[in-house]
Amino acid sequence: KHALCYATGLASTLNVVHLLKAGDHIVSMDDVYGGTNRYFRTCAAPMGIDISFVDMTNLKEVEKALKPNTKLAWAETPTNPTMKLVDIEAVSKLVHNNRKDAIVVVDNTFMSAYFQRPLSLGADIVMHSITKYMNGHSDVVMGALAMKDDDIHDRLRVLQNSLGAVPGPFDCYLVNRGLKTLALRMKQYMTNGLAIARHLEKSPKVVKVVHPGLESHPQHELAKRQMRGTSGMVTFFIKGGINEASTFLKELKVFTLAESLGGYESLCELPSVQTHASVPEDQRKKLGITDNLIRLSVGLEDIEDLIEDVTQALNKAVP
Repeated sequence: KHALCYATGLASTLNVVHLLKAGDHIVSMDDVYGGTNRYFRTCAAPMGIDISFVDMTNLKEVEKALKPNTKLAWAETPTNPTMKLVDIEAVSKLVHNNRKDAIVVVDNTFMSAYFQRPLSLGADIVMHSITKYMNGHSDVVMGALAMKDDDIHDRLRVLQNSLGAVPGPFDCYLVNRGLKTLALRMKQYMTNGLAIARHLEKSPKVVKVVHPGLESHPQHELAKRQMRGTSGMVTFFIKGGINEASTFLKELKVFTLAESLGGYESLCELPSVQTHASVPEDQRKKLGITDNLIRLSVGLEDIEDLIEDVTQALNKAVP
């Protein structure tokens, strides 16, 4: 019913948190985008917002984390970078049944609006880093919030105007261009991403592959229930440690080493030293973000070229 755009994905997060006041409490998924984690810990918390990071794949942990002052539940699914899934419908019901005035937000960046619809599953706000799949051309930074509730929209509209973190006109033009091919792109990302995941799963040089479309994913059934498909995001653990992971990333020819995702081109990164370097080491260890965890954003290139690229890089990294 309503949607608002912002200068960046984190700007949209900032605006949501401004719905709260000092003394309010946020329950957040423990495994979230590194920038979200950093903002909650280093910006929101010093302003008097109480933050609890919990494993939202476990409903008992969510229920245990709720406090009388809980005003916001922040979920991300699939999570970045470990690809865990949060049951949006179950978490939304749990939070709303226990805290009538709490707002449930779902960061839907990894799936885009094409493959996952959190509002129809009970969430109050869906957040997108438009920078990624929704734009899809790696030439814009932008964020967006969508919601059904008139009151939430009216409050956010005031904040959008007051805080000023709005996108420029040309960026809006570029995103409108990108959205025209969203359906076509998402289908191809899914095809290529699943092909790479299945290829990696067969490799003796890989410890584990995490992709919701694989039958080996522990929440594969949930993926089939709440998602219409999967994107090009693939996480895997290479045999060895940081040396093998670094060699693999350096040897790739088609994939580009970069922190972003969801563009037309294939990208790769090492979250422990890139996107999630700001997450405290003990928290990274607890989440399983190890130095041999590699995140791929599989793009739209020819799938045979992509498979050949990861194969030759693996052979050089793990002889």
